[in-house]
Formats: sequence, structure tokens, C-alpha cells
Amino acid sequence: MLAYTFRRLLIMIPMLLLISIIVFSLAKLMPGDPFTGEIDPNNTDPEYIEEMRERLGYNDPIPIQYKRWMTDAINGDFGKSTTYKKPVTEVILDRLPRTIFLAASALIITYIIAFTLGMYSGRYPYSVGDNLIATFNYTGIAIPQYIIALIAIYFFAFQLGWFPYKGSATPGLDSGTIEYWIDRIHHVILPAITLGLFSTASYTQFLRNDIVQNGQMDYVRSARARGTKESLIYNKHILRNSIIPLITFFGFDLGTLIGGAIITETIFTYPGIGLLFVDSVTTRDYPVVMTLTLIFSFLTLMGNLIADLLYGAVDPRIRY
Repeated sequence: MLAYTFRRLLIMIPMLLLISIIVFSLAKLMPGDPFTGEIDPNNTDPEYIEEMRERLGYNDPIPIQYKRWMTDAINGDFGKSTTYKKPVTEVILDRLPRTIFLAASALIITYIIAFTLGMYSGRYPYSVGDNLIATFNYTGIAIPQYIIALIAIYFFAFQLGWFPYKGSATPGLDSGTIEYWIDRIHHVILPAITLGLFSTASYTQFLRNDIVQNGQMDYVRSARARGTKESLIYNKHILRNSIIPLITFFGFDLGTLIGGAIITETIFTYPGIGLLFVDSVTTRDYPVVMTLTLIFSFLTLMGNLIADLLYGAVDPRIRY
């Protein structure tokens, strides 16, 4: 398993290199010029502008600019935000904990609901409850995320007043108190449910179908013929094999939840890196956009690696 992990990490290096080339090329092809955010906007002297372009390296050939950017990125220097006038790392680290909290909350809610509904539907297929859950699943899969967010804000924030519709915390609360964290949880519930609804519906349906299919396998019939308790058959034979496909989605979730937070954070005005990405695209803050794109790509690759490693923990046959 250690050798396999090492090989996968080595494979990630050329993939990240290719992704960095694509990100850098797209940034260069974008309309506008990031240089305009790094100079004095009140100085329109052509000599000053040309001097600054030369000093900042914007007149260098594209390969040299890419090499310089990539070298600095490897050393942890992602440049300076043209909007916030401070290092990109500081800008992202200021927002990242909120997005991690949102993604973790969405992941917890997703798996709790998916396992509860999926196990019930799989154990009692074609019942009234199973049909109601299937209706919920197909509705959650069919409706776009931004529509769900708007509906959730209208009913649960405006009509019922159960949850706030924007922000990550109420201003003025001390961050070291229990009230602050209760308020953080209160603010994150609605966007977390919205962010994880599509995954919840998908996972519930996948788990339900796998439980029904595995319940008809020969090894399950043999276990019943030997007089094994039904609860033991369900928990050890059926359920354990049925959760293997969900391990794959868990790996993808590590990247897609943070990437999917772009839409959710924008609608709920949740100050995480998703909203930061949208604002940076709007203001043409290319250093931030390029760095966040690399982060999203890296998290997706790491999610795939974690999913493959978890396979071996769930199914011992994969270890060999």
C-alpha cells in the first residue's frame, strides 16, 4: 500500500504541472491586464507605465513569465493580490477556514442523511417510505443548486425566519465564546444543506440500489441457509459491500464540495474562498484566481488518492 501511495503521488506531479500550464495560459488569454492593478492608477505617463511593465516582468517572453510564476509558487509565493494589496496567501488563508467549516458541515449532513435514508430504503424496498425517499432523491438530483439555494432562502430565511440568509456569523460576537460557535453553526446550516443536497440525493439512491442488489447475491442466500441472524447478514455482508461505491464519492467530495461552494457562497454571501473566487474574477485579480484554481485541482487529485486508499480499508481484496 505504501508503494502504491508513492506511485500515485509521483503521478500527481506531471498532472499538476499540466494544470499549472493550462491555468497560466487561461489567465493570459483573459480580457484585461493584471498589470493595471499593480501600478499607480493616477499616473498615466507612458514612460512610467513602460518602466513598470519592464520592472515587473510583463515584457518578458511568456515561457519566462511562466517559469518565474511556477518557481515562486513552488516556494510558496503566489504573488500579490491586486485587489487587496497584500500577498495572495494571506487573502486565501483569511477565507479558507470558513469554507472548510462549510464543506465539513455539508459532508457531515450529507452522510448522516444519505446513510439513514439509504439504509432504510435498501432494507424496505418498494415500500411507501422507499417511494417517498426516491421522490426526494430525484427531486434533489434534478433541481440545480442555485434554484435550491433561492428556494431555501425564501422559505427558511424570509418566510419562516429559522436561519439567516447571509454571512458566516453575527458581527460583534467574541470568537472565543460558545455563543459565537452556536451562531456560526446557525449561519452554516442552510448553505451546508444546499451545498450537500445533490450529493445526499445521489448517495442515498446509490446506497439503496446496492443494498437491494447485494441482498440477492449467492453469499447472502448461503448465509441465510446456514441460519445466520438477519441483522448480522445485513450489517456484515450486505451493508459493508454496499458502502464501497460511497468511498469513491467521498474522495471526490474533498475537492468538489469546496469547488461547489463557489455558487453557494455567492448566493448566501458567505465569505469563503468560493465568494473570493467570484469577486476575484470580477475584479480581474489574476493572482488570486490562478492560485484558487490550482488549489481546487490539487484537492480533486488528493480526493481521488484518498478514495483509492480507503478502498483497501473497506474491501480487503483490493489490498492485494
